[in-house]
Amino acid sequence: MKKRRFLQGLVAIGAVSLVSNQRLQPRLGSNRITSLQDPDSSIVPVMESPVLESPSGLRIDQSPPEPEALILEETAMEEGFKHTERDLDLNDLSENEVDDYLAKIRNFDADFANDIYLPEHKRPVLNTTVSRLERVQSYVGHGNFNLLGFDEMLFFARNYEAIGAFEKAELDFLEEIFFADANQYGFFGEKVTPELTTRIPIRNVEKITGSGHYLLKGSSLNLYRQIKNDVGDQLLLTSGIRNVVKQMHLFLAKAQQANLNLSKASRSLAPPGHSFHCIGDFDVGKIGLGELNFTEDFSRTEEFRRLIRLGYIDIRYTDTNQFGVRYEPWHIKIA
Repeated sequence: MKKRRFLQGLVAIGAVSLVSNQRLQPRLGSNRITSLQDPDSSIVPVMESPVLESPSGLRIDQSPPEPEALILEETAMEEGFKHTERDLDLNDLSENEVDDYLAKIRNFDADFANDIYLPEHKRPVLNTTVSRLERVQSYVGHGNFNLLGFDEMLFFARNYEAIGAFEKAELDFLEEIFFADANQYGFFGEKVTPELTTRIPIRNVEKITGSGHYLLKGSSLNLYRQIKNDVGDQLLLTSGIRNVVKQMHLFLAKAQQANLNLSKASRSLAPPGHSFHCIGDFDVGKIGLGELNFTEDFSRTEEFRRLIRLGYIDIRYTDTNQFGVRYEPWHIKIA
């Protein structure tokens, strides 16, 4: 099973077909917006029917949050995430197969003959969906966007003309991407966030001053503070907690940049639902290094060498990892 699924990912040719199944059949209702009864209320208008059913049959409560916490109100994150076992084991492969696999993750930004692409007819909906996600991010702010839940995203889109309500085709597309088996385009990581509508309660996170990012309280926050204290002031948080919506935007924007190549996108970052950033992992970098913090250049900094010497680095994505992802020396793993 392990080798079969891996080889299917290696030899599959052509565009991946994200086929709708039974959970994608129900259709969204009206987009009509009505005014609140209270003209003095500070809450944005609500939909005539505050509970929607998504194309996958998900029940999405669109009731407005409380005025004092318009974004990210107290809703518990789903408990009991299951870590599925990955199917790839390099020990099961021939030497040539291993070489082919390692060539991909070490040349992650290249195109390979057996990469899997989004069908060309999906390009328009990819473009409009990415644009709408970017408008949501611009409206709520980059920091809040890291925490935004799927239902909250819909709420703001439906209620603010500057964003515009997600069209049915865009919602179908978002769910197709989320529920697709990422193994088919070469990603073998665990799906640690199985629910599209997962939310991260703001009471469970703390914003890191000067970074624009949040960390989960507890292990993540404590480890970052310890690292910062021991490694020095030149170390900074470059990415913290990221919910499904944020990861979806990153992945789709990368697929767009990669000219619909889903395999290429998944070699650079985890598809939505598969990112450990949603459950505590975070990224660090060096002040002044900029975008190079997300390259192997970071591994040549004094800050990285200190992380290694002090035993803080437990690299999740090594240069021989079995997830199908590029080497990430900046990614701090939380057990």
